[in-house]
Amino acid sequence: MSDAEPPPAARAKRRSGARTRELLMEATITTLREHGVSGTSARSVAATAEVNQALIFYHFGDMVGLLGQACQQATEQRVAHYREEFATVGSLQELLEVGRRLHERERAEGNVAVLAQLLGAAQTDPALAGVTADALNLWVAEIEAVLARLFQGSPLAPVIDPAGLARAVAAAFVGLELYEGVDAAGAGSALDALDQLGALLNLAEQLGPLARRTVRSRVRKAAGK
Repeated sequence: MSDAEPPPAARAKRRSGARTRELLMEATITTLREHGVSGTSARSVAATAEVNQALIFYHFGDMVGLLGQACQQATEQRVAHYREEFATVGSLQELLEVGRRLHERERAEGNVAVLAQLLGAAQTDPALAGVTADALNLWVAEIEAVLARLFQGSPLAPVIDPAGLARAVAAAFVGLELYEGVDAAGAGSALDALDQLGALLNLAEQLGPLARRTVRSRVRKAAGK
């Protein structure tokens, strides 16, 4: 064993600490799903994880730190899960179709309920707002990369801001996920309208060379105004 290598007891302690952190982050998401933000406390999370609640403050500093890291990790895992689907998207309409599937799966798994809880609580808690925004931005970055690829060379490119549009798409789906809880039919109609918009944009992409040049010219003039 080299001088730089920690002794077995230290390595075991490090592994134990890492496992405790994982247990606490998993327990946080579970507690949010089952009890909401108001029921997610150091006591309830520690009880779910079956550890001493003092370990929350030892590993994360406070509950906001724990919520932030738990949400960040959970979102990173969800984004990675869908990354392959995003990579195969070839049009805005296909992106919206992936969004529909994602929406259905996330609702079924209870992740929409977690998001709704965090968004509601974040309205009056700046620290929690920052945590929630950081997690949402992981989705935004993934969508932005897809949009930038889709609109590269498009006649619509002069008026498309992939970063802004990615936030609009993410906000639309977040809003629809929450809206569905009070008006499922209305949320369905809104999703259908987004699909129709995607179909219209696809038609613009399928125009012949002359029509595409005309559209590009007019779009550039409109963008200049």
